[in-house]
Amino acid sequence: MNMPHEPVASPCMSICALDNDDVCIGCFRTGMEITRWGRLSNQQQREVVRRSARRMQGEADPCVILGDD
Repeated sequence: MNMPHEPVASPCMSICALDNDDVCIGCFRTGMEITRWGRLSNQQQREVVRRSARRMQGEADPCVILGDD
């Protein structure tokens, strides 16, 4: 398991297409989460990965990014 200070691997699946809900059909990140991935803290990236996994299971989980960072 990754430690909090270790970098998080991008969940990108190289299937980059957003659905009508602005969620990628490959990695299940929102467009905003994809766009801002490199600027997120490790903690935020881990939260994106957790939410993406829930979206993949069919749950509605809002974007991690709130407002203009």
